Amino acid sequence: MKRREFIKMQGQGLLGLGLGMAWPLGAVAESTKPIVLSTWDYGLRTNDVAWRLLSEGGSALDAVLAGAELAEMDPDNAYVGLGGFPDRDGIVTLDASVMDHGYNMGMVAGLEQVPRASALARAVMEHTPHTLLVGDGALQFAKEQGFETMNLLTPASEKAWKRWLETSRYQPGVNVENHDTMGLLGMDSQGRLAGVCTTSGMAYKMHGRVGDTPIIGSGLYVDPEVGAVAATGHGEEIVRAGGSLLVVEGMRSGLDPEEACRQVAQRVLKQLRHRGKDPALYQACFMALTKNGQYGACALQPGFTYAVQDAGQGNRLRQAPHVWSKL
Repeated sequence: MKRREFIKMQGQGLLGLGLGMAWPLGAVAESTKPIVLSTWDYGLRTNDVAWRLLSEGGSALDAVLAGAELAEMDPDNAYVGLGGFPDRDGIVTLDASVMDHGYNMGMVAGLEQVPRASALARAVMEHTPHTLLVGDGALQFAKEQGFETMNLLTPASEKAWKRWLETSRYQPGVNVENHDTMGLLGMDSQGRLAGVCTTSGMAYKMHGRVGDTPIIGSGLYVDPEVGAVAATGHGEEIVRAGGSLLVVEGMRSGLDPEEACRQVAQRVLKQLRHRGKDPALYQACFMALTKNGQYGACALQPGFTYAVQDAGQGNRLRQAPHVWSKL
């Protein structure tokens, strides 16, 4: 690292946050606005929906929420919304968060019966004096707002749960085997940023468990002065690292999106080792977009994919770099 870069980071307090200097700056992927990013392979589908709105001049907030709703209403997506894997009691509970270019935010957690969790998070943002509603309170608010309710446990997810009950062994998967939080980040033609995160959480979790998804600053953060970040993986580890906000602060200090994500993934690795945990059993992934249209991602270990769509290169899937591998 060059001396002036070191002095800049030191002066801004970045080193004090524990973001190390062991990794050289990564390549910057650039795009023109509008643009949308989505986590995992399914992101190609959510991007298509979001892009239809963005390409017609729609807002980033409307676009990312439309993409999220596609995943939430798809009973074949076992990790989000309708048909999501239940907790160990056989109850499907959903978490979601949304944030826009004006530092406005809304969150719901432990939500039952309402598949459109991200839209409800937006309603919390726009129609209440609060930022977070949970459990029965979130359900009550959803009914007052006219949201459709239904049994979220589909025959397929119920069958998987009953099969799990035969051993009741709780061992979260590393990538999409056990969790597949959908995170979407968008920037519209006017340069406005927005993001959404939605999930049914870890399969067969304890009833009442909440991960990083509905926690602004962990699973999602949008700063119009810097950019937007979404996280996915083992929520507990992302919360411990203060994931998404820390990536934003890295970009604020001058790091490109990939490097900012890399340093926070490295921090997760350091914390796991400090706690005596085997990194092979965990995953933490970060995806970032700057206000200038630069984007990047990095994960704790291999396997994280994310989709990018813009006018220049269309919709494509990218494999994120990682900071640790058991190989």
